[in-house]
Amino acid sequence: MPNPKRKKENFRAMDITASTAHGRVPVTIIHIQGSIDSSTHQTFQAVSETIINDGARHLLIDLKDAYYISSAGLRTIHILFNKLRTIHKDVSDDELRLQMKAGSYKSPYIKVANLSPQAREAFELSGFETYIETFDDIDKAVASF
Repeated sequence: MPNPKRKKENFRAMDITASTAHGRVPVTIIHIQGSIDSSTHQTFQAVSETIINDGARHLLIDLKDAYYISSAGLRTIHILFNKLRTIHKDVSDDELRLQMKAGSYKSPYIKVANLSPQAREAFELSGFETYIETFDDIDKAVASF
């Protein structure tokens, strides 16, 4: 009896690059290529935290070439949001909760651009759009900081 052939799975690695745009403030744009999932979110988080530790204070996460983002990727974006809030100390936790509940808080330090339809749905279902602005255009996103 011949051995059944195993199906080869093609997993695409995630590539991360960063660039800086200058609007009213310097904005570090983190470009993601590939999926952000349980096997890649730690790399995304480590690279992003290094960028913050090296002095970036305003992040734009460009997901134009990210074809999938899982809950692990969303959790990483939330971790980055909290890290930047700690650095900037914009509002107290109580004030943040009140503003988020009222729908009046949008992070001035982290934004997301070019969500795929699937990523946008996950972003909205998880409530991220209530406190992180999304854009379909990099230039408009940079100008919003």
